[in-house]
Amino acid sequence: MGAFWDARAKENALYFVDNTLDYGSPDAERFWREGQVALQHILDALGVELSPDDDVVEIGCGVGRITRALAAQARSVTAVDVSAEMLARAKAWTPDADNVHWVHGDGSSLAPVPDASATACFSHVTFQHVPDPTITLGYVREMARVLKPGGWSAFQVSNDPSIHRRRGGAATLGARVRALAGRAPRGQDHPAWRGSAVDLPALRAAAELAGLSVARIEGAGTQFCLVLLRRPA
Repeated sequence: MGAFWDARAKENALYFVDNTLDYGSPDAERFWREGQVALQHILDALGVELSPDDDVVEIGCGVGRITRALAAQARSVTAVDVSAEMLARAKAWTPDADNVHWVHGDGSSLAPVPDASATACFSHVTFQHVPDPTITLGYVREMARVLKPGGWSAFQVSNDPSIHRRRGGAATLGARVRALAGRAPRGQDHPAWRGSAVDLPALRAAAELAGLSVARIEGAGTQFCLVLLRRPA
């Protein structure tokens, strides 16, 4: 996955973090502004708040869009991403975030984040791109490992298998031709872009086995399914 996201960062980093932007001319001001909007929407939907004493682990930080918003509210942020190229841009574009520690992850765990070191975990539009849902469930176990007693984890997964199916036809062929010409995004058929849906009963089981409780789920059956897990105090 790292090589795929490195290539996407070089191609058009802002677009591949937020593909509602115009590929040919992404609006950078809107991109950064909506990081705070996305963060607050998820926190409100799940009924949790950040505090100035929180130490947050962000999974899939990309170029740091939501990292900025987390860092403004928490004591510290450990921002993890599988792409060295995304992280390089994150560091360059967020030079004053003294409370952020950028970590190049291995794509399957939260190493080297220490055990019981975080009060909260957060992730948005990351797990939907993971091609194997068992990897996402592995991250659930990793959340349990790094959370302190009483900590929580708020994250988004896809729970809609239909959006991850490979598509064909003339429209798809046309998109590939435009991508080869540099007029459309590349990699749309790659497993690391198409990703996978997570089965909610499997997620519940993985969380409970890891010692986490499922406190809330919003948007079941959709691409933007929000999950709140808690580690007992």
